[in-house]
Amino acid sequence: MNLTDTIDKGWALHADRVCLLPADGSDAWTYRDVGEMTHRIAVGLSRLGVGHGDRVGVLSANHPLAFIAMLAVLRADAVYVPLNPSSTAHELGPLMETTRTRTLLYDPALISKMESLRAAVPHEVLTIRLHPGATDHPDRVLDEILAPPGTRAPEPSAGSEDPAWMAGTGGTTGQPKAVVIPHRALMTQTYGFLAHLPEAHPIQLAAAPLTHAAGALTLPVLMQGGTTVIHRGVDVATIMADIERYQITRLFLPPTAIYSMLAHPELEQHDFSSLKYFLYGAAPMSAEKLTEARRAFGPVMTQFFGQSEVPMLCTLMSPQDHEEAFEDPAKAGRLASAGRESLVARVAILDRDGHRLPPGEVGEIAIRSDLRMTGYLDAPGETASVDRGNGWHGTSDLGRMDEDGFVYIVDRARDMIITGGFNVYPSEVERVLLSMPQVRDCAVIGVPHDHWGEAVTAFVEPVERADVDPDALVAACKEVLGSVKAPKRVIVRELPKSPVGKVLKKELRAEYWAGRVRQVGGAVE
Repeated sequence: MNLTDTIDKGWALHADRVCLLPADGSDAWTYRDVGEMTHRIAVGLSRLGVGHGDRVGVLSANHPLAFIAMLAVLRADAVYVPLNPSSTAHELGPLMETTRTRTLLYDPALISKMESLRAAVPHEVLTIRLHPGATDHPDRVLDEILAPPGTRAPEPSAGSEDPAWMAGTGGTTGQPKAVVIPHRALMTQTYGFLAHLPEAHPIQLAAAPLTHAAGALTLPVLMQGGTTVIHRGVDVATIMADIERYQITRLFLPPTAIYSMLAHPELEQHDFSSLKYFLYGAAPMSAEKLTEARRAFGPVMTQFFGQSEVPMLCTLMSPQDHEEAFEDPAKAGRLASAGRESLVARVAILDRDGHRLPPGEVGEIAIRSDLRMTGYLDAPGETASVDRGNGWHGTSDLGRMDEDGFVYIVDRARDMIITGGFNVYPSEVERVLLSMPQVRDCAVIGVPHDHWGEAVTAFVEPVERADVDPDALVAACKEVLGSVKAPKRVIVRELPKSPVGKVLKKELRAEYWAGRVRQVGGAVE
């Protein structure tokens, strides 16, 4: 089977239900409409020469046609390359070059970016606008390549191990690589979420990029006959209003967006009682912020953990897991965890020699699952470097597991700071800073220091209108962590972030480590 087989099951069962509903007031798409359009686009792409294994990129803000185009690429037996519109041409060009993406469907609102993107890609790319847009342009429009209504594409020949997606890694700590995700992994992910989020006809709000987690979370919604309300981007005031307006039952946002909701002056004016699952991932949330979220949204918080190479559903912390941690003081520490291994993954903590560690000991988090990638594109050495044997994939994340199976992510191995001969995990310091009401977000790194080797340094993004005293934050950290782990310095500034809300520590480090070699956790930067 391939992913198209899986999605076709949903269309067959729910043909007349609303599948995609743009929040801007434009026409809704039924399941029949969506299925029909995937066939018309797939045949149109095939007539342009797109075939088995060819890479087709989609560059767009959230829009029904962008999501439908992804499904159509798979129906055309091609490989989908998700491109985030928030990324620069400097970032997107190398990914398109590495993946050999030669066809690009794009949002006409991004025409100004296309010239620089074309210059950043050394090979010729066929570019097609998803819809006409507001300005004339020589690029053809999707309507011009569509096959007639009623046309049916041939069945895709892709098998479960053939590539479905090729995506860049998060790239927050180093140079992104192209990850090859097979149909098998996406089907496993889809069925995993179906098992963990049981719900008939969910109503999902998609505001986070459909090129990333929000798109993957839409696949199980198709199987459940649900409706996805599409926002072009994250606007928390509109999100809060539309949760109430559309009686949203399922929502995913990165923690940074959740923090903005919690700080919004109109938060208490809205009714969020329709929510059943408020999913978060991409970064951790502090216990204090989770407590605020529970108070605002109810017993609905749901966390998942994965990485580009084993996407999204390695662990899951269900609403029930959250509630047990809130209600039982003996289990309160679980709020700092990423939950337990999901139904579609096994998790182990390994030492440097690949042996399992007992509960409580810190080692590398390893995953064994059909979620795993095929490998890094054209990089067999890189692929071998994360193979721990017997099907185990090494994540390079440091963590521990408690007696009840809850997994605690300590840090990225390469993020560990060595100061005065002591190991300091930045996430431990970040959790303390995030517990402070004036701190909206933060990042901790090591910077060169003549005496300590590396000095623990914190970058803090304050809550709007908050008065932040860096010295007071240092003192507060010392009370909790002691002088070794506490930051030597706190810098108040806006944090650089990826399109999905992860802090880009590599950009923070670049200001301090230019011309120097940093070796930590076995990795050289």
